[in-house]
Amino acid sequence: MQQPVAWSPRGEPLTALAVAGVGPVSLALARRALAVEDALLARWSGVAGPGVLVLLGDTGSLPWVDGVVYLGRDAAAPSLLLPCTLTPDVAPSLLERALVARAHAGTPLAVLPRSAHLVPMGAARPVSRVTLGAWLAKQEAPP
Repeated sequence: MQQPVAWSPRGEPLTALAVAGVGPVSLALARRALAVEDALLARWSGVAGPGVLVLLGDTGSLPWVDGVVYLGRDAAAPSLLLPCTLTPDVAPSLLERALVARAHAGTPLAVLPRSAHLVPMGAARPVSRVTLGAWLAKQEAPP
């Protein structure tokens, strides 16, 4: 029987290595990313899927919009990108082992507890204005 993982505030925040948005927040994050200069956009890589966008980059360069989750790496679970301000109620190394086995995908894995997304980041590619714009248009298109 699997027990859900509970998350609580982390005493010392992790250094942000990525930013993620889900649902409407992913759209706002994409619009914000598209508004930056080409030089800054070129510093990011990312992964996008239906209703989710995760951008990797330098801590100081990552964009902000209301509702995003910043992700960082816990030394005890280096294959995961965890919320910077939250910690799981299980040992990070055990969580890492379970999630990597469950995902059957490359690492690192971005863990988004609120939405229950597990995003394989091994496929991250440099952010292209054209590709990100096309993804945004597809997400905003009526069903």
